[in-house]
Amino acid sequence: MTRYSRQTRMLIAVDCIIFGFDGQDLKLLLIKRGFEPEKGKWSLMGGFVQADEGLEEAATRTLTKLTGLDGVFMEQLNAYGGPNRDPMERTLSVAYYALIDINQYKQQLSDEYKAEWFPLKEAPKLIFDHAQMVSEALARLRYKAAIHPLLFELLPAKFTIPQLQILFEAVYESGFDKRNFSRKVLSTGLLIKQKEKERATSKRGAFYYKLDKRKYSAKFHAFLNFVSDPGNLK
Repeated sequence: MTRYSRQTRMLIAVDCIIFGFDGQDLKLLLIKRGFEPEKGKWSLMGGFVQADEGLEEAATRTLTKLTGLDGVFMEQLNAYGGPNRDPMERTLSVAYYALIDINQYKQQLSDEYKAEWFPLKEAPKLIFDHAQMVSEALARLRYKAAIHPLLFELLPAKFTIPQLQILFEAVYESGFDKRNFSRKVLSTGLLIKQKEKERATSKRGAFYYKLDKRKYSAKFHAFLNFVSDPGNLK
């Protein structure tokens, strides 16, 4: 087969920005890089795209290899192709961000990569341009979560409105008025109220809710206005 002449060959990789929520903090899953360059330093989970797979297939394989999970929310973020981003060889990376409920899946992490969860504010220095990827992934998450219900992907099967508010406040690093937040969330019609209450954090307790999966799927791309003007919060 004839090839394109006088063109430079390069490697294509995928990197996964994996966010999790433990009930208090928005966290980032990182690994210790196992080979040179930058061996032993903190890195996003990534890998090279194989000849027989597409970008999303490669990202899914990479995510499953680290977490053991299938069906995780994942979305393509951006491509990073600076000529000097990897000192070993010219490599273009396509980044994806993923959302995981830490409490449900923390026991399934692979021991091979020495993976650790870090609160986003306490994340260590990362190799290459991975810090830029994380920053852009967080900006994308904030934008999307303001109008779409994707933050529910970070929660357990049942949760309280206060727990949901803590999640939003962790993502946006900003406080929300309790009454307005509750009113906006309940007005979406996405939640099913349960009979039981969570009583560990208060005597009165807060009712648990579950996500209406049918309505969630139908409204996932609807503009629900969870957060007004998310870019000006703080």
